[in-house]
Amino acid sequence: MRRIVEVPVDGRSYSIHIGTGLLQDTCLWQSLIGNAQVFVISDDQVAGHWLPAVQQMLSAVDYEHYIMPAGEQHKSLEQFSRIMDRMMAGKRRRNGVVIALGGGVVGDLAGFVAATYQRGCAIIQVPTTLLAMVDSSVGGKTAINHPAGKNMIGAFHHPRAVIADLQTLTTLPAREFAAGMAEVIKYAVIKDREFLPWLEQHREALIRREPQVLMDAVARSCENKANIVSRDPTEQGERALLNLGHTFGHAIETELGYGSWLHGEAVATGIILACKLAERLGRLPDDSFRCRLQSLFNAFDLPVALPDDIDLTRLIEHMKLDKKNQRDEIRFVLPNANGDSDIVDGVPVAAVLDALQQRD
Repeated sequence: MRRIVEVPVDGRSYSIHIGTGLLQDTCLWQSLIGNAQVFVISDDQVAGHWLPAVQQMLSAVDYEHYIMPAGEQHKSLEQFSRIMDRMMAGKRRRNGVVIALGGGVVGDLAGFVAATYQRGCAIIQVPTTLLAMVDSSVGGKTAINHPAGKNMIGAFHHPRAVIADLQTLTTLPAREFAAGMAEVIKYAVIKDREFLPWLEQHREALIRREPQVLMDAVARSCENKANIVSRDPTEQGERALLNLGHTFGHAIETELGYGSWLHGEAVATGIILACKLAERLGRLPDDSFRCRLQSLFNAFDLPVALPDDIDLTRLIEHMKLDKKNQRDEIRFVLPNANGDSDIVDGVPVAAVLDALQQRD
C-alpha cells in the first residue's frame, strides 16, 4: 500500500513516497543512496523507535548519525554548529547524503545543514510526524530559529526524495498527531474546499489513524502543496498561500517561547484568527465558515483561541517581523467567500487588534 506524489521543481522532479514499510524497502533506499556517504540527523524521541530500521538499510555504506534533543527550542544556531562540527570531524564529503529522520524541527535543521555544508549536499527527508509529512518535508524550505522570530535563518534546498512511512505515525503522541491535522485542514482552506467535507466525513477514521484514510489525507495534502510549490518554488508569489494561519501562528510561538505550543497548535489558532480578520474586512460574509473549522479543530483537541494573558501588542510586533512582509505592512493570507484564500497587504493594524481581542 503506497502512493507516489511527484514534485516538479527547478527543472527536475523529486518523489514523495507515501506508504507503510518504506523504512524496510531495500530497493528504494539503494536507488536513492547507492554507495554515498550518509549522515543521519534525528532526535532523542524518534531515534529509539526508528533509527534501528534506518541503520539496517545503511549497513553497507559509510554511515554516521547525530542525535539532537527534541523540541522547537533546539532548532537553533547552537545545534547547527554542533552538527557542522561533527560532519567536519567525520570528513563528510559534499557528494554525500544527509538523512533527516524526525519531525519538522529535525527536517528544517537537517535541511539547513545540507543546504550549507560545503555549499550544499543532498538530503532525503524521512518525516516521522504527520505535520512533517504533509508540510515541512515538502518544498525545500529549511531554517533555524532566532530569538527575534521563527525560521529567520534559512535557505531553499529541495530534497532528493521524501520517504513518508505511515508506520512511524503509530508511535506519534496524540498531541503531535493533532498538530499535524492542523496543517492537513489548512489545505482545505487555501484552494481545496472540496477537501473540507471529506475531512469532516472521515474525522473519526483519522482520529483512529486508519492506514488507508491516513494515506489518502497525506497524499492529497502533498498533492496540494506540490502543485503550488512547482509553480512558485522560492515563494515569490502564490506559495505564500501555504502560510495561511502562520503569520499569527509564528507570532504566538515566538511570544509564548518555542516549544510551549506545538507549531500545529499555533497554526490552528492562527487560521481561526485569519477567519476573524477576514470577517472584519468583509471577505467572509459571516462566521459560519469559521465555526465549521472550529468544530473540526475541536474534534482533534486543537486550540482555537489565544491564552487569556498573552500580550497582544507584542504579538503584533512579532508579526511585523514576518518574512512575508513587504515594506512596513503585515502580509496576511485570508480566506474568502469564493472558496479559497488570498494574499492580502495593507491590513489596518486596528483590524488585526480587533480580531485578536475577539474571544468568541
